[in-house]
Amino acid sequence: MEPIMALGIGLLYAAAIFMMLRRSIVKLVIGLLLLSNAANLLIFTTAGMTRGAPPLIPEGMSQPLGAVADPLPQAVVLTAIVIAFGVLAFAVVLIRRAYEIVKADDLDKMKDTDT
Repeated sequence: MEPIMALGIGLLYAAAIFMMLRRSIVKLVIGLLLLSNAANLLIFTTAGMTRGAPPLIPEGMSQPLGAVADPLPQAVVLTAIVIAFGVLAFAVVLIRRAYEIVKADDLDKMKDTDT
């Protein structure tokens, strides 16, 4: 399963870089969204793709029984999802305001700041 995930993550990173190199600011934001999703999948994949029980220790025991899931990557990815949503919301508002001022979506036309 890990080689398939690695291929998918690589494709997401490639698509994100491709989209971020386009001249359209909307495609730049889509690239940022793809980049954050690829990073989240990378964290999950490097943490291991094994299923496990919740990391709870039964009463009277010193360690959990059997394989347990690692909660740290899940917490990191959940935090990253919230941060990515905030960045995306800010970028959408910024794009809208820039389009209102410049009347263009092309990054080359947005070089002038004297408008």
